[in-house]
Amino acid sequence: MQSVSMFRRIAARLLASLSLLRPLLRPSELRAVIRRSEFGLILIAGVVGVLAGLAVAAMSFISHALHVLIFKIGSTERLSSAAFLEPTTVLLAPVAGGVVMGLLYLILRKWRKKPMVDPIEANALHGGRLSLTDSIIVAVQNLISNGFGTSIGLEAGYTQLSSGIASKIGSLVQLRRTDLRVLVGCGAAGAIASAFNAPLTGAFYAFELIIGTYTIVSLAPVVVAALAATFVTRLFVGDAFMIDIGKIGTVVPADYLPAVVLGIVCAGGGILLMQGVTKVEELARASSISSAFRPAIGGLAVGLLALIDTQVLSAGHGALHASLNQNMAIGAVLGLLLLKSVASAITIGAGFRGGLFFASLFLGALIGKLFAYSTPYIFANATLTPVIYAVVGMSAMAVAVIGGPLTMTFLALEVTGDFPITALALAAVITSSVVVRTTFGYSFATWRFHLRGESIRSAHDVGWIRNLTVDKLMRADVKTAPASMTLEDFRKEFPLGSTQRVIMVGEDEKYIGMVLTPEIYSAATEGGEEKPQLADFIRFKNDVLLRSMNAKQAAAMFDKTETEALAVVNNQIERKVIGQLSESHTLRRYTEELDRRRREISGEI
Repeated sequence: MQSVSMFRRIAARLLASLSLLRPLLRPSELRAVIRRSEFGLILIAGVVGVLAGLAVAAMSFISHALHVLIFKIGSTERLSSAAFLEPTTVLLAPVAGGVVMGLLYLILRKWRKKPMVDPIEANALHGGRLSLTDSIIVAVQNLISNGFGTSIGLEAGYTQLSSGIASKIGSLVQLRRTDLRVLVGCGAAGAIASAFNAPLTGAFYAFELIIGTYTIVSLAPVVVAALAATFVTRLFVGDAFMIDIGKIGTVVPADYLPAVVLGIVCAGGGILLMQGVTKVEELARASSISSAFRPAIGGLAVGLLALIDTQVLSAGHGALHASLNQNMAIGAVLGLLLLKSVASAITIGAGFRGGLFFASLFLGALIGKLFAYSTPYIFANATLTPVIYAVVGMSAMAVAVIGGPLTMTFLALEVTGDFPITALALAAVITSSVVVRTTFGYSFATWRFHLRGESIRSAHDVGWIRNLTVDKLMRADVKTAPASMTLEDFRKEFPLGSTQRVIMVGEDEKYIGMVLTPEIYSAATEGGEEKPQLADFIRFKNDVLLRSMNAKQAAAMFDKTETEALAVVNNQIERKVIGQLSESHTLRRYTEELDRRRREISGEI
């Protein structure tokens, strides 16, 4: 009886505890806890990391299953390093993938007409809001592209899907803008950490490329997500994602100069690769071939290249391991480098979905190996082995294409576990990053934004500036008058002190210009031989603001015209007056919003 009563007391206490926790299960209370406590965001980040790890493991499993099914490889083989592949399959599988992609484009053309947003654009312009449906579509397209053997990796699909899941969770609990952006970064961090079994790499990928900045507030959630995702993926796929570089040598001071030169070479290679993708896309558009047929044609080109060397197929994990751990003739390395570069450019340019993350690592390793063959003739005191040059080349090439200097440096650290080699990679990475930034100015993602007409250079939050539009800032209650009225009528209608400025309109309510009331009365007291007309006082005839302009553009207009206020019109054709905006109000609201973002980043609110 005593044990039964004890059990009842314990059960009663548990029920009492659950009753206390019950309010926290409601969305509003849960949201309040998360927004008040840093631990709430960390907890959600851990959940996002687990889901990201599961997403990466699932996509990896599906991709490998497609390789086994389509190319008949062994369950433990990698497609790009398979012992034997049927030539007919090698040729036709990418074509079949292109056909599937084309059909999918035709369906999406009618079903989802808006362009799909990636995590960088979501965090830069939309406050972290990312469509989960679009993210799933991108992941499926990436699986089709990779699964049928085209020369592309899965990292873009990993980050898109994981970030989409994170954004959806954040939207459900209605996180504020800054927290939602951090949570999207957590999803991307988990994806990259899982993909390379490298939590530090994943975390700094989020800081540098997805969130756009590093803060103390975002540190814990991002690192927790990266660690959780890595643990989950290791649980399901083991060491499948680890890059094995074999034996490595030692580093001496004389080795830094070759590393810097290698960084310059990789920067040039990265720029050529990005421009190559653009050229393929331009040729595809100039050919007038429908976007539904381009993937099939691109798949045929990749299949023909794969008949020369099957190592160009898929992401190239197996080929990378093979090239790192075996001696290759100079001709073989150079040939594979050219074939993989062309195959990757064609794959993306033809319309297949994916990124160049792993391709840039693979190409960087090949460039590093080629560079190693030449160093004895150029740098007499260099002691590095080809495998170290390959690791340094991987990081330098990846930072040229993807960006993120610390991300790629930590990748070298987590791949090698060697700090001297990491310092060497850092020297090459910084060199490559500076060369690309000063000569080209873009990473692959931001270059594609530039081609679309966007001015995004990073994931820094500039969306709030675009949301702070003239339409939201202007005053609608403006004083207007017909431009045909006389000066005397104007003075009667607008006595001195009634208003600072009046907007003049035509008979069709079209904007004519602006009159400053004090100037009218100042001229009336001066006197003169000729009687002035109202038209003589109309100013800013061609200087107006549009309702779609943001605060930054409006401030630039005020600087240009050197006036305190301007009229707002609906568009440049009809030019119907809908409001007025002053420079002082614009700058005050801009400063308030800027200070708010600063306080959000620093964790003050």
